[in-house]
Amino acid sequence: MATALSISIHPNSSLEFLARGLYLIAMSAINIFLLLIVKLLYSANVVADEYVSQRQQMIAEIEGDAEITAKYLNKQSFDASVMQALKTVPRHEFVPAAQRDNAYRNRPLPIGYGQTISQPYIVALMTDLLRPQPGQSILEIGTGSGYQAAVLSQLVAQVYSIEIVEPLGEATTRLFKKLGYNNIETRIADGYDGWPQHAPFDSIVVTAAISHIPPPLVKQLKKGGRMVIPVGTQFQTQYLTLVEKDMMGKVTTRQLLPVYFVPFTGGH
Repeated sequence: MATALSISIHPNSSLEFLARGLYLIAMSAINIFLLLIVKLLYSANVVADEYVSQRQQMIAEIEGDAEITAKYLNKQSFDASVMQALKTVPRHEFVPAAQRDNAYRNRPLPIGYGQTISQPYIVALMTDLLRPQPGQSILEIGTGSGYQAAVLSQLVAQVYSIEIVEPLGEATTRLFKKLGYNNIETRIADGYDGWPQHAPFDSIVVTAAISHIPPPLVKQLKKGGRMVIPVGTQFQTQYLTLVEKDMMGKVTTRQLLPVYFVPFTGGH
């Protein structure tokens, strides 16, 4: 009589086999995920390191230019807090994608709509001339790329910035929100009339050349305040001009050095 071969599979053995299979699948998925994270972090660090190096080179060039122009300004270097702000703000975020390789070169770059992002040295110079302090509010006329406002936002409590080119102003406003610059308020308008609702301002910076100093901006400047503005037309010599209002309300102006800015636009 033949003996039947029987194989019994215990329920517990089946569950253990299934659990082990699921465990191995889960571990494989986790390992793949961790490898992807490491790869992404490595790539991000490579990019960050690249920009750090470029930013350091930009800072060195700014410091060199400051020494060259010392004869105009009676100072050979800019305030340490200003230089720290330029080290902190990611200029590559404020230029078109096609210009990112040039983001930290010490020169102006086109940003569209006939506008430019200013030379980093000029941004440092204008910021330094304003003598920004914590707790202050500053008005900027000509938001442009947003880089100047971002630098100022590191140094004062509030920056108000006006841009007349609507698509440029809207794009820059979105960029400020994306990058977390929450102390910058923007407006699409003609900057000639300033922003009376938030006046007076501790300082005012104008980033386009105009034939004269707008009276509304002088009026909106606090006593003891400073305004930095390029004065001159597109076809004349432009001078970076410092406007100061003393505590008695007396206004004085001083030409600092020749510059070249895009022209002021609007109904003035």
